[in-house]
Amino acid sequence: MTNLSSIPCMVLAAGRGERMRPLTDHTPKPLLEVQGKKLIDWHIDGLLENGFCQVVVNHAWLGEQVVAHFSQTKRTALNVQFSKELTALETAGGLRQGMSLMKLEDYFFAINGDVFCPSFPFEKIQGTVQRLRDGDLTTLAYLFLVENPDHNPQGDFQLKGSLVKDKDSQGSNLTFSGAGIYHQDLLKSIKIGEIAKLAPILRRAMNEGQVLGELLNAPWVDVGTPERLAEMNKKS
Repeated sequence: MTNLSSIPCMVLAAGRGERMRPLTDHTPKPLLEVQGKKLIDWHIDGLLENGFCQVVVNHAWLGEQVVAHFSQTKRTALNVQFSKELTALETAGGLRQGMSLMKLEDYFFAINGDVFCPSFPFEKIQGTVQRLRDGDLTTLAYLFLVENPDHNPQGDFQLKGSLVKDKDSQGSNLTFSGAGIYHQDLLKSIKIGEIAKLAPILRRAMNEGQVLGELLNAPWVDVGTPERLAEMNKKS
């Protein structure tokens, strides 16, 4: 049996951060500070504290700053690899290219580098992966969903028990947190270097009953605008 702590992880840090301008004109969004710590470091430290040390970080816009940031780190346990995108590949394209750097058996974990969730339950990843491996059917994705924030009132998906379905006008919709566990087969149709969005791929898998998930019981903010960043830093 695979050592579960060797599950590869990826932090997505390639976005241009258009809505965060002018702050992101000179600084990649994941390197902006929230409550005295860079956004991406909240995730990295949470992963390390739970035994995940194999991490891929993708980058595009101002990516040399992302690489330089990790070269200064004192995290001796961290084995970070960089997936450089000459053009931002969107989420699925970025995941597919990042997969090529991983020692993959089946599943890997990924989280958006620009969300703030300081108490994300990284400790649940190992057990969740084991449950997915023990299932009768191959689950292609396991998504962490949150209550809809003000900026996404219609939500993205629905949770029916542990099954994730597409949103509809009748049900109680939820928002995708940007964190998920993915099976390598979910992305196998994408060529490395191809631009591809994640949502259509997830919806196809949902139609086959191959996407599970849970409601994330932790404070979560998509730090997407200067106003939201300022609001978070008022609370520090």
